[in-house]
Amino acid sequence: MLRDSATDSLDGVPTGFQHDAFVYTSDEEFVRLATPFVHDGLATGAAIVAALSPARIALLSAALGPTGKQVGFVDITEAGRNPARLIPLWREALEQNPGRPVRGLGEPAYPGRTEAEYDEAVLHEALIDIAFAADKDLRLLCPYQASVGIDPTATHSGAEALADKTFRTALSDVPDRAERWEFGLADLGHVRQWMTAQASSYGVSRDRLEDLALALHEICTNSIRFGGGRGTLSVWIADGALICDVADGGRIDDLLVGRVLPPLDGLGGRGVWLANQLCDLVQLRSGDGFTQVRLHTRLR
Repeated sequence: MLRDSATDSLDGVPTGFQHDAFVYTSDEEFVRLATPFVHDGLATGAAIVAALSPARIALLSAALGPTGKQVGFVDITEAGRNPARLIPLWREALEQNPGRPVRGLGEPAYPGRTEAEYDEAVLHEALIDIAFAADKDLRLLCPYQASVGIDPTATHSGAEALADKTFRTALSDVPDRAERWEFGLADLGHVRQWMTAQASSYGVSRDRLEDLALALHEICTNSIRFGGGRGTLSVWIADGALICDVADGGRIDDLLVGRVLPPLDGLGGRGVWLANQLCDLVQLRSGDGFTQVRLHTRLR
């Protein structure tokens, strides 16, 4: 087991947020390493939330027996399909248990994800240490299946530096085959119509079309408001998903943008938050003179 983000302790009692991980190679090893975390938490009166794939939920529930009824199980393949939704999930767990310690068992980098999803799972893990740095009542343990090939040391040691470096590095280049549209304020309606036609031709369902259209409108509006008044929309298919990439010349400073619900009277941030709720995956990168927001909508 790795332990690196716990703050210093007094008399053996942790004084801040703890974020640990372990790597497992088999179902048996997963159960052996996960169950003590749950049992120890219940013994100290902690609320337990386990955000895992259905297969891992079944394994852990069977191993815990009747004790498993005290655990809040969450299907991470739905709730955390977009890893940007996971910080709000853990925040909600804290809010639902005021004054009570919370232990979370979460596997954001579960097997079967796409390369882009793994990239976002790794970024999410690094951002957790920033989001919950002051939350002494939260402790997270993150399983990693060895076959996934991700070293959790990178996300559980020096996480703030990793998060900043990743966030400030541009995403992969837009492929040559992508359709492109340059837009400004007067083009927003045409952009929405064009994207809807593109998405429909690829078989995106009506409900998903509406979600994507709303998310894209919010992101394009952000480009106009904060990115210099213009942007570039690129659309293509990859990994069974329709991808809409919006690029502009702005810069976002907040590494947690879209992962913390901004106040109603706040300036900006709500568009990215909304996109995270509506799309299967959202990738956001921003540095000096550039911002990219890449929306993924699965075709099936």
